[in-house]
This record gives sequence, structure tokens and C-alpha cells, in this order.
Amino acid sequence: MEFIDMLSNNLAVIIGVIVAVLILIVIVTGYVKASPDTAYIISGLRKQPKVLIGKAGVKIPFLEKKDELNLQLIPIDVKTSNAVPTADYININVDAAVNIKISDDSERLNLAAQNFLNKPVEYIANVAREVLEGNMREIVGRMNLEEMVSDRQKFAELVKENAEPDLAKMGLDIVSFNVQNFVDGNGVIENLGVDNIVKIQKNAAISRAVSERDIAQAQAKASQEANDARVDADTKIAERNNELAIKQAELKKIADAKQAEADAAYKIQEEQSRKSIEIATADANIMKQEKEIELRRKDVEVTEQELDAKIKKQAEAEKFAAQQRADAELYKRQKRQKHNCLKCKRC
Repeated sequence: MEFIDMLSNNLAVIIGVIVAVLILIVIVTGYVKASPDTAYIISGLRKQPKVLIGKAGVKIPFLEKKDELNLQLIPIDVKTSNAVPTADYININVDAAVNIKISDDSERLNLAAQNFLNKPVEYIANVAREVLEGNMREIVGRMNLEEMVSDRQKFAELVKENAEPDLAKMGLDIVSFNVQNFVDGNGVIENLGVDNIVKIQKNAAISRAVSERDIAQAQAKASQEANDARVDADTKIAERNNELAIKQAELKKIADAKQAEADAAYKIQEEQSRKSIEIATADANIMKQEKEIELRRKDVEVTEQELDAKIKKQAEAEKFAAQQRADAELYKRQKRQKHNCLKCKRC
């Protein structure tokens, strides 16, 4: 029993390993990766094919198939194979440069897969060229030659609008449509050019005359405006100069008044200063005189004192001398009296 269980477990492991290996083999051998300009269509097991654009996926080997669609831009030179009559019955040939590509819209991509799977770019270009040429011939028959030549963009838009539904049914998109040239074998387009040249020259001459007239009027107007502006400017300058002169006169008047006040104040101050100087000088002279008088008085006093001293001294000397003389006289008298007394012997 244990052996059977062990065998069952080993068998389950082996089966698991085999399944894992098979899955790994499927992934390795069936791994696909599409670039952004290529569509891989994987079909076989699914009802709707799997589309890979710019991403990776897995294709089951032997059970699924991988097909390619080129999504790159396809340039086409579309020319009418023979002359086509216009609406005004002029046979012309048209040359156009067109760019188409397989649409990346899912519905149109399925249509493109049905029509162009694994087809080369040249095949797709030839199919689209035939469709575009047919539509271009149709639009040529609807338009006048002059209208087509003068408005190529309109012609291109009409052809593009007319051809887009037909190409969409094949899974194709028109990226651009540009008309290169219109050619006719009778020189009609050239004559239209000559006529247009004459009209253009005429219109140019008229435009030139009108422009010269407008320029002359504009110059006259500009000259007048410039003169008016100059007069206005001169007037404003004169007014400003007058205002300036008046202002200067007012300022000068004020300045003169201020100067007069300053001069008067200066004279008053000068007179006050002069008077102050005179008073100070007079006071100084008076003080000087008083000093001189005082000095003279003192000199007189000194002189008087000296004189008094001298007189007093002289008086005292004279008094002393007189006293001496008096004393001498008294002495003499006394001596004489004494002498006389001695003579008389009375005393």
C-alpha cells in the first residue's frame, strides 16, 4: 500500500515536471515581439486573431500561426496614365505625391489583414495607386482647369475625401496628398499663366499707382502732422520759455527783495556796528582821558605833595635857621648882657 502511494506521488511529480517543461518549451519557442512599425497577427486557436503592435506575446507552436503586416509609411507617385478631360473639356495629366499606411484602427487592421497579410510594400502601393488614380480622374472631370490650377489644395482635398472610403475598405489610411503638377498638351495652362501674368501686372500697376497715391497722401499727411507737431512743439517751447522767463522774473524779484532786505539788514547791522565801535571808541577815549586826568591829578598831587614837602622842608629849614639865628641872637644878647653885667657888676 505504501509502495502504491509512493508511486502515485512520484508519478504526479513527474507529470508536473513534464507539464512545466512543455510550458517552458512553448514559451521559449513561441515567444514573439513586434516592433512599433509591424503588426503580428497570431491566429489558429482563437476565433479572433491576436494582434501585437510594439509589444510581446506567445504563439503556441504547431497550433497557431504568425503573420505580419507592415505599418510603415508607403510613398506613392500617382499619375494619370493618359489625359483626362476636365469639366471644361480640356485634357490634362495630373501628377501627385501620396503617402499611405495600413491603419492601426482595429477594424481597419482586420480588413488590411484580409487583403495584405504578408504582402510586400510594392503590392500594397500598386493597389492603392490604382484606387487613387481612379479617384483623381473622377475629381478632374468635376472641376474646371483654372479652378484646379489656381487652388491645388482644394483639388487635393477633394481627391483625398473621395478616395478615403475606398482605401478604408482595404484597411488603408491616406496620410498626405499633394499635387505636384498639372500638364496639358495644348498650352492652355501656359496661356492661363500668361493671362494671369497680364492680370497680375495690371493689378500690380494699379496697386503700385494706388500705393504711390497712398504713399503721397500719407507723406503729405505725415508732413502736415509733422509740421503741426513742430508748430505745437515750438508753441509749447515758447509757452514754456515765457513761463520760465516769468518764473525767473518772479524769482529775481523775490531774490532782489531778499537781497534788498539783506542789504538793509547789513547796513543796519553795519551802522549798529559802526555806532557800537564809535561808542566803544568814545568810551575808550573817555576812559583814556579820565585815565590821563587821573594821571595828571595824581601827578599834580605828587607835585603838590613834593612841593608841600619841599616848602615844608624849606619852611622848617628856614624856621630852623631862624630859630638858630634867634638862638644865636639870644645867645649873643645874653652874652652881651652878661658881659655888660660883668662890667657893671650888677647882675
